Amino acid sequence: MPVLVVRGLHATPFEVGVVNAAQFLPYALLGLLAGVYVDRWRRRPILVWSSLGRAAALGAIPVLWAFDALHLWMLVLLLLAFGACSVFGFAATQSLLPRLVPTSQLVTANARLDQTDAAASTLGPALGGGLVGLLGAPVAIVVDAVSYLLDALLNAGLRVEEPRPEVRERNLLREIREGLSWGYRHPTLGPLSISTHVWFLANSAAFTALAVIALRTLDLSALVFSLLLTVNGVAGLVGATLAPAAGRRWGSGPTIIATRIAYPLGWLVVAVLLTTSANVVALFVTLAIEGMAGGVSNAHEMAVRQGVTPDGLLGRVNASMRSANRTVAAAGALVGGAVLAAVGGRTTLVGVVVVFAVAAALAIASPLRSARRTGSW
Repeated sequence: MPVLVVRGLHATPFEVGVVNAAQFLPYALLGLLAGVYVDRWRRRPILVWSSLGRAAALGAIPVLWAFDALHLWMLVLLLLAFGACSVFGFAATQSLLPRLVPTSQLVTANARLDQTDAAASTLGPALGGGLVGLLGAPVAIVVDAVSYLLDALLNAGLRVEEPRPEVRERNLLREIREGLSWGYRHPTLGPLSISTHVWFLANSAAFTALAVIALRTLDLSALVFSLLLTVNGVAGLVGATLAPAAGRRWGSGPTIIATRIAYPLGWLVVAVLLTTSANVVALFVTLAIEGMAGGVSNAHEMAVRQGVTPDGLLGRVNASMRSANRTVAAAGALVGGAVLAAVGGRTTLVGVVVVFAVAAALAIASPLRSARRTGSW
């Protein structure tokens, strides 16, 4: 997608930010509503229909490109549709897992999911970079659309007992308030949520800047850019593999805090070395650090949220947290693109480092310091 936007559609840095933001904006518009209905409906059918919707949205991009009818505003609309389906799909995914495994196994189960996600994210950019080089960016998006059809088929065959949600008086606003209250007032989950929001702001700005700096400032080829993402995916796979052991050794809270500290250190290296001959190496090192930290921390963050939240609230809490995260990410993409266009890459990356450091400080100051044992949150 970055290659299509930057080189195929010749987008400005701010337009790159707009396209990135379009994938996240539906979380702001629909996230709270999706959470209510994920708690009202059975979750497996939501997984199936959301994947079919995403396949349709992505599949339209290469079709429009083939007829020379793909414009930036059309791409934005399709990514809004893709994001709308993702809102429901991810809320259902995160809320179904505790029905499959006991609380004591949530870290390991989330790590297994992260491993498969990282493996796919590792293979995907490498395959995509090759396809872009041979046949163009839209062909890679065809493969992505087909993958969502396979996703829908696999979810349709998932064996899980889903009791009918409890029938009670429906009150949309009250149900939304219940999810928000639990997510932000819980003594451990609340600070973790705020820290994660700040992290998403920094990360989205960083990756918006990364696409422009790598493809335009450093003039890297599509293949080298895809290798950057591949390194990130490989490191994420390694991190997810190590996540259960890290939790047993240090506990979920200290593990999350340690990974938060890794992000500003990694991007600081890129900011310092941006104009030197070592800039490409610095990018690879930073993407490896980021992937490793994300792979280790995500399983623990999800386990904390799933472990402290009752099943009847889980859809709303997951959706509201993801909604806020993606809303902040949309803002980060827009701000990152605007700042990059105004002041250049180095100053933008210094700002990214500062915001990552704030996310780490919020985690350090929270009760996560003592959250060492699974289920002790």
